[in-house]
Amino acid sequence: MLATVVGWLNQHCAEFLLALWRHVMMSLLSLSAALVIGLFLAAAIVDRARLAFIVINIVSGLRTLPSLAVLAITVPLFGIGLTPAIIALTILALPPILLNAHVGLRDADPDAVEAAVGMGMHRLQVLLQIRFPLAAPAIFAGGQTATIQVISGATLAPFIGGGGLGDYIVTGIGILDIPTLLIGAIPIALLALGAEYSLTRIERRLFSEELWR
Repeated sequence: MLATVVGWLNQHCAEFLLALWRHVMMSLLSLSAALVIGLFLAAAIVDRARLAFIVINIVSGLRTLPSLAVLAITVPLFGIGLTPAIIALTILALPPILLNAHVGLRDADPDAVEAAVGMGMHRLQVLLQIRFPLAAPAIFAGGQTATIQVISGATLAPFIGGGGLGDYIVTGIGILDIPTLLIGAIPIALLALGAEYSLTRIERRLFSEELWR
C-alpha cells in the first residue's frame, strides 16, 4: 500500500503540490482573517461588559457547530469555491482567538493598566502598549488552537468546492480506495503535528519565564 502511495506521488507530484499549496493557503488566509477580526473585536469589547457578554455568547455558540455545518451554511450565501471555504474556516478559527484575546486583555494586570492611565495614556495607548503585550501569551495560545482546527477543518473544504488535500480523502472514501485516502490524510496529519510542534517551540521561546529573568 505504501509503495502504491509513493508511486502515485512520483507520477503526480505537480498535482499533489498544487493541492498541498491550496490547503496551506486556505489555512493561512483563514487564520489571518480570524486574527484581524478576533483581535479587533476583543479590543472593542474589553471595557464594555454588556457588549462583551453578547459578543462572547454569540461566538461561543459557533464552537458548538460541527465543521461541516459551518461549511454548509456558507453555500447559500457565497456559493461554492475557494472564497466560501476561506470564510467558513475563518468562522471556525474565530472563537478560540477571540475568547483567548478577550480574557487576556480583560485580565491584564490592573495595576499596570491603572498606572498607565494615571500617566495620561489614552485608551488606544493603554491597549497597544499595556494590555496587548500582557495578553500576548493568551492570544498566542488561542492562535495555536485555531491553527490546528483550521488545518483539520480544511479537510472538509472539497464538499463546497474549496479543494486542497481533502479532495483525496473525499475521493478515497467515495471509491473505497485506501491509498488515495492516505495521500490526503497523511500530509494533513503531518501539517497539524508540524504546526503544533513549531508553535509550541515558538511559545516556549517567546514566553518562557527564563526569558524574562
